[in-house]
Amino acid sequence: MQPTTISQSEGNSLFPIVLSIVGAAATGVLWAYANPIQLVPGVIQWRIFAFLPPLLGILLGWRSGLICGYLGTIIWSLLAGTFIPAHSLIVDGIMVGLTGLIPGLLFDPAKMKLDRAALVKIAVVCLIVGLVMVAAVSASLAYLGIFPFWWAFGYLGLSDIVPMVIGTPLLVIPALKILKSAHPAGFKRF
Repeated sequence: MQPTTISQSEGNSLFPIVLSIVGAAATGVLWAYANPIQLVPGVIQWRIFAFLPPLLGILLGWRSGLICGYLGTIIWSLLAGTFIPAHSLIVDGIMVGLTGLIPGLLFDPAKMKLDRAALVKIAVVCLIVGLVMVAAVSASLAYLGIFPFWWAFGYLGLSDIVPMVIGTPLLVIPALKILKSAHPAGFKRF
């Protein structure tokens, strides 16, 4: 596998901001309407696009990952009819936002080579961040009396962690190549 790096210019900083908002909208819509496998029909679907917040965090910067995860969760919950103000705005939104923020803080393709070892590290970070997110969201749902903790933990773990651990390292290099071809002069991460 060839190591991949990107150059970062001081130039266009609006690009990652706009792309993170577009990514958040896409995340919310995809989570609401493009989850073909129902784990708990009508309630929990296998989120095959759960990799979007960590992927955008790594590619565009930690703020972009946070925006994608947080706004994506709010958009999804409103579209899916599962919006609960205290849960969605505080616990779920912030914790899913952290799944984009933390990988974005730890991995900067402009400063590292994306070789096999880096991809394994990305998968491990997605696993750890995913476990923390699922535990917090499950605790919130249990506190609100919606689902028992371990029941929610199991189904949400399957729903979110598996696509993050597989999808993020699998797609980071191809997505980086697409970004480089779309913006060859580079861009400042947000």
